[in-house]
Parts: sequence; structure tokens; C-alpha cells
Amino acid sequence: MAGLKRSWLGKRVVRYGKKARFRLGRLLAAQSTVPNSPVLDLKLFPFLAPLEEHWQDVRAEFDRIYADPEKLPSFHEISPDQKRISKAGHWKAFVFYGFGERSERNCGVCPKTAALLAGIPNLQSAWFSIIGPNYHIPAHSGVTKGILRAHLGLKVPAEAERCSMRVEKEKIVWREGRCIVFDDSYEHEVSNDTGETRAILLLDFDRPMRPLGRAAHRFSIWALKQSPYFRDAKRNMIQWEDRFEANYHDWEAAAR
Repeated sequence: MAGLKRSWLGKRVVRYGKKARFRLGRLLAAQSTVPNSPVLDLKLFPFLAPLEEHWQDVRAEFDRIYADPEKLPSFHEISPDQKRISKAGHWKAFVFYGFGERSERNCGVCPKTAALLAGIPNLQSAWFSIIGPNYHIPAHSGVTKGILRAHLGLKVPAEAERCSMRVEKEKIVWREGRCIVFDDSYEHEVSNDTGETRAILLLDFDRPMRPLGRAAHRFSIWALKQSPYFRDAKRNMIQWEDRFEANYHDWEAAAR
């Protein structure tokens, strides 16, 4: 009986959570000072320009991190809730920021990337996102309209048109050294139909909004940080930082 009650309560929580998310999304969209479109004009976000100007510095630090891919965690090993869309070792991650919290150790390993990220206002998350050959990330959507997502292309397959992302009905093809911005609360999916790896710097930042929208968004992020979704990801990230730091020092010693 107790198990049945918990199951019933869980379903009620999910149902009301979806309703609250929908209503919050409508409020944040109405409060937005930028268009509420799936893909946004890069010119609206001039603070991203330094990423494009110095992308080769970021790429160089990525190459050093990716020297041994097996030492990097899969996305679902950081955030278990993503196991539906992250399978085996096909989607790797190296996290700099998560929910506004900076990873000092990972940022220390990539100081030039970290310095560029420090110039992004209201940064929530940032990580190297690495998709292996012939992998498809199923359609999914983000948890809030209060955040916009940017991708900086770092390593793009030669057959670029065969490695793309769909955001609603729009197709995006990454270019090395170029940023794109989209609203990940819209349905999106990724297909890498090539034999090469695709790597980007992914970052989430607060949507520009009027005061009421900013206040509502801050509260929703605070609430999310109280959930197992956040606590599990934070714990896993710290554990992987410990492992990576030990391995990285071994690489550095071997290189000397």
C-alpha cells in the first residue's frame, strides 16, 4: 500500500510539475527582450564575439583534454537523468560550469577557455560536448525557457552537412570557429552520420528578460538546485573531477 501511495504521489508531482513548467514558460516568453524563436540571431549577443575571435585557443585546450577520450565521462555518467539520450560512450562531456557553479579544477586545466567563459554574463553551464561517429541524440527539450544555449564549433567532420542539429523545423550545421544560439526548450535532436567526432563548447546563459521574468527565473533555478537532478549531477561531477585530475597529472609528468 505504501509503495502504491508513493507511486500515485509521484505521478501527481510530475503532472503538476509539467503544468507549472508550461505556465512559467509562457511568463518567461512574455518577459523576454529577445525573440521567442527556436534559433536566434547571433548579433543579439555581442558578448559571444570573443569566443569566435579566440576559438583556436579553445580548440587547442580541447585537443589536450581529448588526448585520451576514455578518461572523460559520458554525459549520463554526470547527469543520470540523461541516460535516455546518452548511450554507452558516444556522448562525452568535460564540465566547466554547472547550474552557475564553477569547477575550479577543470577551469584550471583550460585557463584560456575559462577566461573567455568569465566574460559571459549570467552563465549557468559550460562544457565541452563531444559526439562520437555515427551517433544520434534523440529528440528532447530543455527544462526552462529562461536559459538560452550557444554552441561554438571546435571540431566538425569534413562532411559537415551530414552532422547537424534540428531545432523544431530548422536545421543547424556547425562550423569551426562559429557560434550559434538557440532556445533549447524547443524540441531538438542531433545526428552525426559521419565516421568522425564532433566537438563543441556548449554554454547556457540566462535569457535577457524584464525584471519580473528575471525574478521568476531565479526562483525556478533555486528550486531546481534543491532537487536530486542537481544534487546527483553535482556529486558525479566532483567524482569525475577527482579521477580526471589524477590522470591529467600523470599525462603531464609523462610529457616532461
